[in-house]
Amino acid sequence: MSDTEFDVIIIGAGPGGYVAAIRAAQLGLKTACVESRDTLGGTCLNVGCIPSKAMLHASEIYKEAASGSLDKFGVSFSGVKLDLKQMLSEKEKAVTELTGGIEFLFKKNKVTWLKGHAAFTGANSIDVAGSEYTAKNIVIATGSSVTPLPGVEIDQKVIVDSTGALSLPKVPEKMVVIGGGVIGLEMGSVWGRLGAEVTVIEYVDQILPGFDGEVRKEAAKIFKKQGFDIKTSSKVTGVKTKGGKATVTFEPASGGDAQTIEADVVLVSIGRKPNTDGLALDKAGITPNARGQVDIDHEFRTSVPGIWAIGDVAPGPMLAHKAEDEGVAVAENIAGLTGIINHDVIPNVVYTHPEIAGVGLTEEQAKERGEVKVGKFPFMANSRAKTNRDTDGFVKVVADAATDRVLGVHIISSLAGTMIAQAAQAMEFGATSEDIAYTCHAHPTHAEALKEAAMAVQGKPIHM
Repeated sequence: MSDTEFDVIIIGAGPGGYVAAIRAAQLGLKTACVESRDTLGGTCLNVGCIPSKAMLHASEIYKEAASGSLDKFGVSFSGVKLDLKQMLSEKEKAVTELTGGIEFLFKKNKVTWLKGHAAFTGANSIDVAGSEYTAKNIVIATGSSVTPLPGVEIDQKVIVDSTGALSLPKVPEKMVVIGGGVIGLEMGSVWGRLGAEVTVIEYVDQILPGFDGEVRKEAAKIFKKQGFDIKTSSKVTGVKTKGGKATVTFEPASGGDAQTIEADVVLVSIGRKPNTDGLALDKAGITPNARGQVDIDHEFRTSVPGIWAIGDVAPGPMLAHKAEDEGVAVAENIAGLTGIINHDVIPNVVYTHPEIAGVGLTEEQAKERGEVKVGKFPFMANSRAKTNRDTDGFVKVVADAATDRVLGVHIISSLAGTMIAQAAQAMEFGATSEDIAYTCHAHPTHAEALKEAAMAVQGKPIHM
């Protein structure tokens, strides 16, 4: 096999692509991965999940130190100051360490990095930087990018997307976030903690579309308590910039009188779209669907034999961990094994404070399918949360009324992102609420709230 021939070529080195490449190489396949960035890891690692969590963590520490919220524990600070340049530097350091780690793993597993943009020249061939490469199998893992707001031009200075919001040179006095989804609330939280006045404008009637209805209502209360000005059922009709500031015009989603609000920074975060532009999919015989995605079957095969697709470019939730699991599964399918991923049990987390997490069906979705039982337990009644003065939120368990099988779990808590893993694992093994209720949980821990919520499904929690 020549240097331009491979068993597998993966297009894209994000969470799905780089994981697929490493797993394919581990299975003995000659593997290449195409990536045009100077570093590996895709949007998630370079300008998404990882740097945003670095900023969320750092801003939370600053807020705790500067707000006096630790005084009650006997920990007092004076003269607290923000060094934004250092905060951004530490974020970049974390990104550099992790992207370098993936490059090391590529070398360790003998994955060839083809640097440049890929375009199909046939069903089993691509062009990268003027050179043609062929493979028996090609995996499209090109991810997604920010959905533009018609008529609003991103300049990454006054009007920014999620990438620009990670590197603002100073804390804005006023920030408008267009879109009340995960990205908008996370980045709004960062700059709100650092001193910005944050206004969130959301088109639908509640923030966090797709989450459990009770979770959405409680989250809105918490964010308002934190100082967010949340305007739901509102449509942005224009954004104009002048003199380093922006004027945002919006009106009721159902129609009505327009209003304006001024801001130093406007963050556009209305969603993401699949990256298929420039791939020349037509030359491979693939036509994207109406949403711009590449359709696949249960094993990640496209309509063209030998071409596969995973992650954000394929249907399903646009989540890094979903792409990673699909990366492992598609590599195993290509190698003749059985790659498995349960798309019904993929957790979703909002890394605000408190965190918001869910897995499986919302209560509303579950009720559409049949009769359910619901158990709920507040952290106000959890001993560890009470001790830590960390009592915002609750755990909610949704179970099938006839079989007691857990259909969904939803959590608002400072530890929700970690706690949801237990719920996902329980659901993966087909657990009932009784299974969780009769599993011994360490005391005192936040996790006991999940046990109590499971007990509440049967109407018998102990501490409430």
